[in-house]
Amino acid sequence: MMTIKKVGIIGAGKVGIVLADLALRAGYEVRISGSGSVGKIALIIKTLVPGAIASENSDVVANSDIILLAIPLSRYKNIDPALLRGKLVIDAMNYWWETDGIREEVLAPGLTSSEQVQAYFKDSALVKAFNHMGYHNLQEEAQPAGSPKRKALFVTGDDRTAVAEVAHFVDTMGFDQIVHYDLADGIMTEPGSPLFGASLKYDDLKDIIDHFDQTEFGKKIAASEK
Repeated sequence: MMTIKKVGIIGAGKVGIVLADLALRAGYEVRISGSGSVGKIALIIKTLVPGAIASENSDVVANSDIILLAIPLSRYKNIDPALLRGKLVIDAMNYWWETDGIREEVLAPGLTSSEQVQAYFKDSALVKAFNHMGYHNLQEEAQPAGSPKRKALFVTGDDRTAVAEVAHFVDTMGFDQIVHYDLADGIMTEPGSPLFGASLKYDDLKDIIDHFDQTEFGKKIAASEK
């Protein structure tokens, strides 16, 4: 297992800022980029997450061991896939109509959002995590291992080594992990699913996952695309 020391976050919105804060608290070196100028992002970072380094996407990626995508889903194709070649990438994005617009203009039918993101970044190892819990909960409910108050996050991906790396990273960020090895299972965490918005302990989250009906939820998603 690789040693993760440097964390890169693409996206300086609410989720990106919270993830940067958690990573700093966990002892990582953190770089973060956003859609505005580096100077503008630096001012936000200095105020909200002092200690993080504001930079451009290329510098963030070049100087990080792991990359978190925390931008609106409709903007992931603004990133050159070559930039993330060979990188371990966490997809913390969700389709959300208020920010992303019409679903079929962002996503093709028949595949989950993470499968489509992975297909675009085909030379990266993509793992889905940090997307089903609200940013307030992420910020306020991180707990050390063994705490009876500790919550759990769902982690899934096709690359078992990458999933193991991310699961360990999630642990250091303050959360237990329920691990799957199929990126398509990311559908369990998409908006509208029982897991979306869930801030639960391990056993409670696992119970929802164990009883999740992917077929029925898939029909719901398909219906929304018509």
